[in-house]
Amino acid sequence: MSNRVPHGRISRGSKMGRLAAGQALRGVGTRLSMVGRTEEARRRLSERSAMQAAQQLVTVLGGMKGAAMKLGQMLSVLDLDLLPEEQREMFRTKLAQLRDQAPAFPFSAMRTVIENDLGTMARTFADFDETPIAAASIGQVYRARLRDGRAVAVKVKYPGVDRAVEADMRNLMLISRLWKAILPSAADEEVLAEIARNIGTELDYPREARTQHHVATRYRGHPYISVPDSIESCCGPNVLVTELVEGEPFGHMRTLPDADRTRLGELIYRFYITSLFTDHEFCGDPHPGNIMLASDGRLAFVDFGLYTAMSPADVELERDIICAAGEYRAEDIYHAWVAQGIVDPDAGVTPDECLGYIWAATGWHLIDEDITVTPELATSAVVLAVDPRAAEFSGMRHQRLPPEHVFSRRADLFTYAVLGQLHTTNNWHRLAREWLYHEPPATEIGAEIARWRLTARSS
Repeated sequence: MSNRVPHGRISRGSKMGRLAAGQALRGVGTRLSMVGRTEEARRRLSERSAMQAAQQLVTVLGGMKGAAMKLGQMLSVLDLDLLPEEQREMFRTKLAQLRDQAPAFPFSAMRTVIENDLGTMARTFADFDETPIAAASIGQVYRARLRDGRAVAVKVKYPGVDRAVEADMRNLMLISRLWKAILPSAADEEVLAEIARNIGTELDYPREARTQHHVATRYRGHPYISVPDSIESCCGPNVLVTELVEGEPFGHMRTLPDADRTRLGELIYRFYITSLFTDHEFCGDPHPGNIMLASDGRLAFVDFGLYTAMSPADVELERDIICAAGEYRAEDIYHAWVAQGIVDPDAGVTPDECLGYIWAATGWHLIDEDITVTPELATSAVVLAVDPRAAEFSGMRHQRLPPEHVFSRRADLFTYAVLGQLHTTNNWHRLAREWLYHEPPATEIGAEIARWRLTARSS
């Protein structure tokens, strides 16, 4: 394959346009050809069409990398209504290749990137496995050993990916058409714009190295969660070196007994959701490829290119609004948003519409009962929150939702999607009450973490 990511706006745009058109024509052709056939023939034809579509997505999006591939990774955690119900798991599995087995760049090209940043390989590494262990939207990850003996993961940017991402940002409308062809009910341009804006931060490896060191320091000694530290002295503009996590991937976690998945689901919730309200910072890229069950039994989180902080005032506004939604105080939500300039009082948006929007986006935190999160349930929440055809939220879609709100809501919704993949059960409201109402933890895990935080703070 080519040693560089295609980066021209026209070449990348035409690929996406052809893919979108292909998806639409395939859907029409399949429906017409199914007329008058037996159910068995329908099933077989549907299966063949689904796999062809999935393979095309893997090939085109995986080959493009950049923001287009990020969309494919996000799609892989959803229950897609593009396909008949019996084919959705098959489609999602194929799309997961974008997350776990994306088309690999030849090592000769990646070696050039490494040596341009760090000098000769032998200067930094005692051993280097040339077979990538993971592929992300802007780089590949390798296993290596430093000269001092430490086992490390080495993330290397794809050659030319910076220019590819810039082209994707310019091609936002074409990406929107591709998104509509794959998932028509989730083509909100504000969500796409937010993705395009934030993926640019993933290109800044020195920033990510500093961020990962910050987060690893925050979680050092945590009883249940681990974050591998970056090794900043070995990092460069296009190379990120971190401690290596040994353990099992997310797919293994899905096979564990219910009690284990309940425990892991709570930890995922605490890492991606609770951290915003306790630490005023959070990871904006929840997906299964960034979560591993480490060999020491702790849950390990990797990839901090989209880690961000929010001001205490913005966090408190988020908390107040969600509390008001849980207590059905629609007028309070409306007046708070008007005061913040989020809702135009002359736009005709009603308090009930504001309340409905918050419930659609965050209702899973507010229901005080055990909920088993399934892919179907999680996808319905994502679609309802971003569906541009939802008449009840049409007014909200023309309001000035701040970027930090859009970003945190995406993190929230895709955490829900990850939990759906794990098929885990919990009373999520019981966990949420810790940050909603500053109540003491109601679980053993929460109590142990609270004790650890007190000890860490005093040391």
